[in-house]
Amino acid sequence: MHKSVLLHEVIDGLNIKKGDIFVDGTLGGGGHSEEVCKRFSDTVSIIGIDLDPDAILRAKERLNLLNQNIKYAQDSFRNIDTILDSLNIKQVDRILFDIGLSSNQFEDSGRGFSFQKDEPLIMSFKKDVTEKDLTAREILNSWDEENIRAILEGYGEEQFAWKISKAIVARREIKPIETTFDLVEIIKSATPKFYHHRKIHPATKTFQALRITVNDEIESLKEGVLKGFERLNKNGRLAVISFHSLEDRVVKQFFKELNIQGVATTITRKPITPSEKEINLNPRARSAKLRIIEKL
Repeated sequence: MHKSVLLHEVIDGLNIKKGDIFVDGTLGGGGHSEEVCKRFSDTVSIIGIDLDPDAILRAKERLNLLNQNIKYAQDSFRNIDTILDSLNIKQVDRILFDIGLSSNQFEDSGRGFSFQKDEPLIMSFKKDVTEKDLTAREILNSWDEENIRAILEGYGEEQFAWKISKAIVARREIKPIETTFDLVEIIKSATPKFYHHRKIHPATKTFQALRITVNDEIESLKEGVLKGFERLNKNGRLAVISFHSLEDRVVKQFFKELNIQGVATTITRKPITPSEKEINLNPRARSAKLRIIEKL
């Protein structure tokens, strides 16, 4: 089962009270909402949002016996305003955005999020992808070398972006790049041997960059935190868990601007990070950072 990162730190930091409306903007495995249910039962209303219909189904199985006061929306958290409008809810009290992928998406989606399984290069959070939707396969097989390099550098902070992008373009001239293992093979061929024996897999940053691009994750985060903050009640709190420096930078800057404007106060002066114990139990938690802000 998916392990929720910084579980107790999030729920404690949000300072949830009976009667609150809590928005779980990235429902995922449902772990954070489950903890809210265990602590508050039906006295807290929950709105669970996720683009992946499978995530919503799993969450319903996990949560509905604990709390009947839950509404679900299959959508992106960047649309939190229209989701709340559709539910006739003007303001809420607590919001959580957990920006990381769930274990289920890594291991069971079949959409190419993991470089450890040979899967089609889709990488979309949406389950039912249409021809209009961008995929990793489209990027790798049709974008020019300069643009591929730009996303690997910008979103992946990949030091060998130029070599990898060059190798991608050369390889697709021979045959299309179709699967995750095709891409891993290209990355390994384009990078030096020492790069293959570090703590993180040599394909990690490239896969990250492609996933962020396919799902427009940075812009989604910017929209989500802005719209979410606008819909908070006075003294309401917004918590964001990010998993890489680009996301954390967006959140940090947004919170800083709200403080300067005098409309909010930051609860976490420095980001909260997982304990050594949590990292040992769940290695994927190692890069997580939690920031929380309160509306004045």
